[in-house]
Amino acid sequence: MHLLSSLLKKIVRKGHLILIDRKGRSHSIGEAERPPVTIRLRDARTERALLLNPQLALGEAYMNGTLTVEGGDIAQVLDLLTGNLGMGFGGGHWHWINKARLLIRRLMQRNTQKRARRNVAHHYDLEGGLYDLFLDSDKQYSCAFFETPGDSLDTAQLNKRRRITAKLDLKPNQRVLDIGCGWGGLGLHIAKTENVDVTGVTLSQEQLKIAQDRARRQGLSDRVRFRLEDYRNTQGPFERIVSVGMLEHVGVAHYDEYFRHVSRMLSDDGAALIHAIGRSDGPGVTNPWIAKYIFPGGYTPALSEVMPAIERNGLIVTDVEILRLHYAHTLAEWRRRFMANWERAERLHDARFCRMWEFYLAGAEMGFRNQGLMVFQIQLAKRVDTLPLTRDYMIPQAEPVAARRQSVMP
Repeated sequence: MHLLSSLLKKIVRKGHLILIDRKGRSHSIGEAERPPVTIRLRDARTERALLLNPQLALGEAYMNGTLTVEGGDIAQVLDLLTGNLGMGFGGGHWHWINKARLLIRRLMQRNTQKRARRNVAHHYDLEGGLYDLFLDSDKQYSCAFFETPGDSLDTAQLNKRRRITAKLDLKPNQRVLDIGCGWGGLGLHIAKTENVDVTGVTLSQEQLKIAQDRARRQGLSDRVRFRLEDYRNTQGPFERIVSVGMLEHVGVAHYDEYFRHVSRMLSDDGAALIHAIGRSDGPGVTNPWIAKYIFPGGYTPALSEVMPAIERNGLIVTDVEILRLHYAHTLAEWRRRFMANWERAERLHDARFCRMWEFYLAGAEMGFRNQGLMVFQIQLAKRVDTLPLTRDYMIPQAEPVAARRQSVMP
């Protein structure tokens, strides 16, 4: 325990952490004059695991109840730790552990079609009611866009849908492909506000059922169809392609394959909009706890890893926008809603699952606040003259895009 306490004292320079070991001894770490965050370790095995592999062990210990938070909550603990660590995770053997993970990441992210479907089912085919406990009414499971500090989650998610729709610069009767369509919210929004035909593909059985039911209930089945299909099997062409929150599941070894298929399915005069979580500190590795429990096969890329694959596959980058703290605000609201519905979540699963989900939402939020995560939106085309010369059309006005166009028609 003395060794773990000594190492934490080298890390925690800002803020105040109180560590209570399994024997009840208290260790004050950091700035003693500041209000503390207190954690208690319940057994020797947890102490050893935290010393040897903290990125994996911290989440496992919290899930299993062998690490408890007695002053504050786990979000405050993670904020304290990531705020001190910044984008790195110490030196010594931890540095070499990350180096080893970097060497094997292509193997860990080898997402064949069979493995990709299994990985998607692990996260998205959970008990359907779970996501209703914390998402907005449209079931948007990606970064919202907060135009003003007072925006509600529903408003911010509508802002996101409208912004993406505007960036697609849609024209009547175009064919639109939504790769990784989720529960169908974006595809349905596009079909309701634009005179276009939408196809959404997903690998999640649960998402497919809900998306198809929503299309039927909204009377849009004639213009929006959702399919259980790997994008690698989808046939084009499409004048527009959009993909939100799916690139994170592709894996670093498959970027050429991904953009090759985007290029194949895109018409010569087409455009695409790719929205994904990225890292601003260059190539890295997926947190091992996230890879094991939340997103197996997943990876958030640096732009330096994505751009070469785009260039090699006949696509032109026409615009890049970086969204910085929008996802931190989104995750904070998801976590607040989830905590308010803890008892309902526990009835669907169990207390260990709830602690796992709380740790996931809190850890992801702190990744955006303290560790260089961001969201990028890359607009692509095959021809240099496909899209307007200025960015004005990308910023939606007060009305939906279709309503704006209707107002200027004779």
